[in-house]
Parts: sequence; structure tokens; C-alpha cells
Amino acid sequence: MVTVYVRVYVVESYEKGILYIDGKFEKILEAGIYYFWKNAVAISVAKADLRQLQMEISGQEILTKDKAALRVNFYTQYKVVDILKALNENKEFEKQLYILMQLALREFIGTLTLDELLEKKDSVSDYVLTSLKEKVERLGVEIKDCGVRDIILPGEVKEIMNQVLVAQKKAQANIITRREETASTRSLLNTAKLLEENDMLFKLKEMEYVEKIADKINSISLSGGNQLVDQLKDIFVPKK
Repeated sequence: MVTVYVRVYVVESYEKGILYIDGKFEKILEAGIYYFWKNAVAISVAKADLRQLQMEISGQEILTKDKAALRVNFYTQYKVVDILKALNENKEFEKQLYILMQLALREFIGTLTLDELLEKKDSVSDYVLTSLKEKVERLGVEIKDCGVRDIILPGEVKEIMNQVLVAQKKAQANIITRREETASTRSLLNTAKLLEENDMLFKLKEMEYVEKIADKINSISLSGGNQLVDQLKDIFVPKK
């Protein structure tokens, strides 16, 4: 069979290849199947995946500006856009990309305090994209997207932050309570002024309280003469 005498290299539809003959760059191979005679000539094909790829940078231990130790999980999505730079001009371009990401993370997070980092977590990706644009171009890749997946705090720091959060919520609750008490006191003061200035309104308010008391009473036992009846009469019968 002819296959015994030929060498076969397959470049998939999502790949590009580089053909080396006797260790020298010959040409770029597009997707397809390539056959070469088996002879003394050394032939090799290096291939790169041109699809969008994702790299995970997990558990990076980093110190913030205020010396808080934390771990960061970061991701980046990238594509190979220049196979010659990626495979021919650089060795293990993916490892180089990983190290560049690590250094960029440490450089930026080291300029922020823990509180600033938690508030500006989205700004980390903007910094990485901007600072690494030219560097990754030399690797033949393009960063499509990146971001912080998780920020993992040490147990003692997490406990302190929880205590701070509880204290803040209690303070907010106290402020709301004081506002409600102030509003209630102001309302009572306004009501008292109206009652003082209007006898009829005062009488209606007095009858309202008597009605509320009567709702709680099933029966009334009288003793000591007509004094209680006279008092009730004074409440319900307007004086002439």
C-alpha cells in the first residue's frame, strides 16, 4: 500500500500548521491533509488551535497594599492570531501568557487596599487588558476577555468583615429608629397644639379614647353614688 511509503499530517478545520523541513521553516499549512514521502528528509508540523481558548489562573496568593493576604481566581479568554509568532518566535507561548497574567494581577492588586479591591473588582480586568495588549501581541495572541472569578479571604479577615457589616447594619437600624421616633414625637406635638387651640377637637379626641376604653370593658359596676355617672355625663354632654 502507498500509505507505507508516505507520511500523513492532518490540520483540522480549526487549526493552522507550520511545516518544517530539515528543521527550517518552510510554510504555513491551512486546514487539510498533507502527504510527504518517507525518505531521509526530516519533516515536522507544528499546529495551533485557532478557536477561542480559556486559561484559568487559580489560587494566586497576593498581598494587597494594606498587607491583607488573599487568594484570587482569574480567567482569560484568548485566541491565537499569528501562528508564526506563537509557535516559531516563542517557546511555549501559553506558559508565557500565564506568567504575564500572574505578574499583571500582582502589580495591580498590590496598589489597592482590600476595601478598594472589593469595590473596584471589575477594574482589574480593564487594567490587565490595557497593560498586556502589546506584550501578548508579541506572543501572537489576542486577549478577548478576562476577569476576576473569586476573591478568597482568610478566615480571620472574613470574620472581621462580617462583624463590620453587622455593626453597619445596626447603626443604620438605629438611625431609622431615631428618625421614626422623631417623626412620632413631632406628630404628637402637632396634635397637642391642635387640641389646645380647638375645644371641639379636644372633646372628640376625649370621646375617642373613652370609646377605646369601652371596647375593652364588658360590664361596669357602680359604687360611691353618682360621681362616676356625672363624670361620664360631663364627657358626652356638651356644657351650655
